[in-house]
Amino acid sequence: MPAVNTSSLHPAVFILMGFPGIEHLQHWLSVPFTVLYITALTANSILILVIRLEKSLHSPMYLFLCMLAMVDIGLCTSTLPKLLEVLWLDNKDISFEGCFIQMFFIYIFAALESSVLVMMAYDRYIAIYYPLRYTAILSQTLIAKMFVAFLIRDIILPGLIPTLASRLPYCSSNIIPHCYCDHMAVVKLACANIIMNSYYGLSVAFSIAGFDFVLIIFSYIMIFRAVLKLGSKGARLKALNTCGSHLVVIMYFYITSIFNYVVYRFGNEIPVHVHNIFSVLCLLIPPVLNPIVYAVRTREIRQAFQKHFLKRTVILQQLSLK
Repeated sequence: MPAVNTSSLHPAVFILMGFPGIEHLQHWLSVPFTVLYITALTANSILILVIRLEKSLHSPMYLFLCMLAMVDIGLCTSTLPKLLEVLWLDNKDISFEGCFIQMFFIYIFAALESSVLVMMAYDRYIAIYYPLRYTAILSQTLIAKMFVAFLIRDIILPGLIPTLASRLPYCSSNIIPHCYCDHMAVVKLACANIIMNSYYGLSVAFSIAGFDFVLIIFSYIMIFRAVLKLGSKGARLKALNTCGSHLVVIMYFYITSIFNYVVYRFGNEIPVHVHNIFSVLCLLIPPVLNPIVYAVRTREIRQAFQKHFLKRTVILQQLSLK
């Protein structure tokens, strides 16, 4: 057991147990997690690079996609490197400060993911209802103001979660039955009353996710109304298919996030390893799916990717043959 600083009642390190109950499978679990993490990093990095290189994609819609890709990279990177270190190297130690820094970034990026999804829904609403004034309404100034407003909210409200948790005394145990520093997994180790921490974390989750989800649903209801008025049946089906896939990804993000919060408070019957795997997938699946749903299915991005990557690869191969 690592040394404990009894003067401040803070352990020098916490120990991340990974997936208690299935320790013999942890090396095998590291394989799909590694593949998903590499996929998320690669896909989102390529998306950012394509949008940056192609001048025709320098519009609000693709700017929001670029924001989402950067947030996705931050979201999975806040968790996966340490998780893979636990699984691959069996290095379970994380410093006291490092644990709450990780917690801070997990909640900040999760909140930012929600904010960008709101801005993207608003972008689609403006594009459909005010197509002729689209670029005038969604000016760079307005986008910057929206992003700053959401950023302030997403730093202050979720940022208080690890701040309050770090002030609790941890005098009983420093073993976290989780694979990363989840808020409730950590504060349950405190030898103090954690009701305020639990209620505050839950209120932040529901206020941010709930508020954003309502805005997104309202935007898509208005979008569906406009789509159903399209004259061509083929155009309606294509638009509904696109909006439907967007909503599936959005629903996955919000439902799993809320479920993850609720399980720690009321889901005592769920095995720890099942909840731990599920909570990791909550943070990892959206960064993998978003580039596919929002980018790969977008013709302009596919064309830009072919222009800047595939054609250059072919030219380089031809030059090497000469």
